[in-house]
Amino acid sequence: MRRPLAVCAIVLFWLLAAGWLTVPLLDLAQPDRHSAAPAAFAPRTAIILLGGGTIYDDNDVLVPPRDALRRIEVSAQNYAACKQTAATCAVIVSGGNPQRHSATEADTYLPYLLRRQVPRADIVLEKDSRTTYENARNVSAIVGHSHYDTLILVTSAYQMPRALLDFHHFGITPQPQISSARHVRLGMLPHYDNLVAAEIALHELIGIAQFHVYRALGWF
Repeated sequence: MRRPLAVCAIVLFWLLAAGWLTVPLLDLAQPDRHSAAPAAFAPRTAIILLGGGTIYDDNDVLVPPRDALRRIEVSAQNYAACKQTAATCAVIVSGGNPQRHSATEADTYLPYLLRRQVPRADIVLEKDSRTTYENARNVSAIVGHSHYDTLILVTSAYQMPRALLDFHHFGITPQPQISSARHVRLGMLPHYDNLVAAEIALHELIGIAQFHVYRALGWF
């Protein structure tokens, strides 16, 4: 009995690490890997930057991880484009401290936005969210009192479907702007990045399933 289970576990590990099972999982999690169109700015525009965690670098300094850096960059690019046509442009950084590090995601990302020429006066920090659902809930409370004409949601391709579900649940229909997408190295040899991508895809797919179950039960 143990041998068949061990063989199945080894095969499953190889399928994920070599990418053969990770590809369909990732395709389900991020069906649209690129923004369909550039953002359309209105006189009062808010750009919502979703947190993507924090990590400690080799010098034990808390920094944004790779995916979060891309979100920051795309948010700053959208802000610069917004300022060319809109009267009011704001960047709402939504991210608390689910990892219990020394600072929130919002506080950690702030200096990176400032270095990309986003003025502090145009940055709103939402520092209590621990999940994507809480991102949507807390940001909806902010924008509900500010009367923005349009909202732009910036996050990674794998998080966008679940994020849109959560924001729509709170009556918000932002324009999606994908900052980056995960890719798989398909082959015969296992790769650590493929396992990371598989974990991310499963996390998002489970989150989407959970959303629909909770809504069916009336918990949302």
